[in-house]
Amino acid sequence: MKTIFLFWDLVLLSASNTISCYIRDGSLKSLNNKDDQTTFFMILLVWVVLVLSKDAYKIIRIEKIYTTLSRTIKLILIHLGGVALFIIILNFDNVSRLRMLYFYVVFFVLVLLFRILFLKALKHARSQGYNYRNVIIIGVNEMAGRMNQILNNDLSYGYKVAGVFSNVTNLNIDHSMTNLGGLSDIETYLLENKVDEMFIALDYKETDQIPKLIQLCERYMVRLKIIPNFQKYTNMRRVSIDFYDNTPVMMFRKEPLELVINRIQKKIFDIIFSSLIIGLIFSWLFPLLWILIKLESKGPALYKQVRSGENNRHFTCYKFRSMRQSKTDEFIQATENDPRVTAIGKFIRRTSIDEFPQFFNVFLGHMSVVGPRPHPIKLDDQYIKLINNYKVRHFSKPGITGWAQVKGYRGETKEVIAMKMRVEYDIWYIENWTFLLDLKIIWMTVTNMLRGEENAN
Repeated sequence: MKTIFLFWDLVLLSASNTISCYIRDGSLKSLNNKDDQTTFFMILLVWVVLVLSKDAYKIIRIEKIYTTLSRTIKLILIHLGGVALFIIILNFDNVSRLRMLYFYVVFFVLVLLFRILFLKALKHARSQGYNYRNVIIIGVNEMAGRMNQILNNDLSYGYKVAGVFSNVTNLNIDHSMTNLGGLSDIETYLLENKVDEMFIALDYKETDQIPKLIQLCERYMVRLKIIPNFQKYTNMRRVSIDFYDNTPVMMFRKEPLELVINRIQKKIFDIIFSSLIIGLIFSWLFPLLWILIKLESKGPALYKQVRSGENNRHFTCYKFRSMRQSKTDEFIQATENDPRVTAIGKFIRRTSIDEFPQFFNVFLGHMSVVGPRPHPIKLDDQYIKLINNYKVRHFSKPGITGWAQVKGYRGETKEVIAMKMRVEYDIWYIENWTFLLDLKIIWMTVTNMLRGEENAN
């Protein structure tokens, strides 16, 4: 599998090099340029070193396609940085920077298309009964039932569950699980049947059986997987395991943005994206809106408010002013048909244009393009008392848009349940962040802006 992937990647690199040359020059003459040839050799070499050292071709059966694509995108960004550094150090002035841009755009598109088509074809083949693995489950409990359901619900994972072994009598299992016998019957079954993987989901009273099962798996060349019951410690179904040296440590939630490489990737995107918005849109939008806002009502065009950011640090958040100035500084949440909202304010709130000044917050590092929306301090103080996990959303840098917003939870929160749902979506984002998810949220935000936000008050 690795050889096939590597071969096709080298083909795609060569194709991208040729296509980018033709797009840039209208011919292939520059392919004979010595600096270009040396650069392309380094492109191939750096890619081979990266994919082999990072095990980029590892395909986990239950892994989602977007996770594989996210890993590929990270690899391309690291590769781009390495090649750019090489060009700068060797001072290759004859290598066109524009052509390199074309190269990476073409390669990015080609490699993602290849990965998507390959993974789709592989999943389809597995769903038709090819490239599957035979599985047995040891134990009968909630964890065993859940694993059986997961593997049977999506055949594209490529697993066939033969049944379950357990010493528990009077088994109360669903009809999709076949009782194959007790633990003493496992070795006989392994001798007579092909088993690729064994999932152990024994209750803690039976864990003394695990060493014997490990010996059986090693003797009959069966991959062993143990399903720990974390519900003994917490009601959370998703936890994260990290290693401090060789000691496993369980964490209640996975936070992809705790990894330095992910934070750097998100930071670079934030700087580039906010710079483009400030330079290409805000430069002409601000003077126009400044005039319209000032003509309709007295007061500054920009509205400043202190809000809570990452790790509960306070910062000044900027917005276009959409309301008439109040005689008091007391915060009152905007409501539907709020009389304080001006005519131009209704438009910029419905289209989310009032949030555009926050790209300065992104550029300055207070916010990110995507993340949980920052709330006014008074709103935070109110809901911290009502929602137990409310502060978890502050584990991440706040965003101009977020997963909760594109799912409809934005604007006025009339009931506590609405804020609870917003918090749940924010926490889901923190636990499931990927670069592709950020791009998806931005796309959905732009689509919602063009349609006009229904919940924008």
